[in-house]
Amino acid sequence: MGLATRRGQLAMAAVLLILGFLLVVQFRSQQAGTGVDRLASQDLTLLVANLNTRNDQLRAEVATLQTQLARVQSAAGSGQQTALQLRNEIARDRAWAGSDPAIGSGVSVEISGPVSGAAVGDVLNELRNAGAEALAVGDVRVVAGTVPAGEPGAVSVDGARAGPVVTIRALGDPTALAGALTRAGGIVALLAATDPAIVITVTPATRIELPGSDRVLVPAHGTPRL
Repeated sequence: MGLATRRGQLAMAAVLLILGFLLVVQFRSQQAGTGVDRLASQDLTLLVANLNTRNDQLRAEVATLQTQLARVQSAAGSGQQTALQLRNEIARDRAWAGSDPAIGSGVSVEISGPVSGAAVGDVLNELRNAGAEALAVGDVRVVAGTVPAGEPGAVSVDGARAGPVVTIRALGDPTALAGALTRAGGIVALLAATDPAIVITVTPATRIELPGSDRVLVPAHGTPRL
């Protein structure tokens, strides 16, 4: 056997030795990875079952959290809606109490001639009895304690002159309000019979605007009972 042949055999043996070493290292690395391949089939079955159980638990937790989130979002929406309703109710109550301006359908009543403060008060009472929800004489909002005063031709309301033509505006059902004033034997007929110089014009309208009151409407002695 020649020298070249021996050297070839040695080189081949070295290559095979290196390849064998690399294969052993790779095999051991794979075995040390997770250790799952070393488990028995019964252990693998138990592992899979545990994983499935945990997945089911996580899905249940996700569903519970989604339900709670939906409830929180719904409660937040309901809270905002409730707050909006409360604000609208407060604004409506302030308008009808006279604190804020009000707008709606109703009637406009113009009284010319020698009308007295007492007669203007009678017209206001007739409108209230007919269902008027808010009233104003000229630019003065009629609230609790507002009483027209003055001799014929010199009517004043809360210190403001209301003449020479007294204008009353009322919010409510235009047909009901106008019918109550102009009915046979009503206040218009009564005042006309008392003094023919008094002329009253009643005009239904789909849009009547009333100012807010300048008075402080918070009671000084009473408090709400809740």
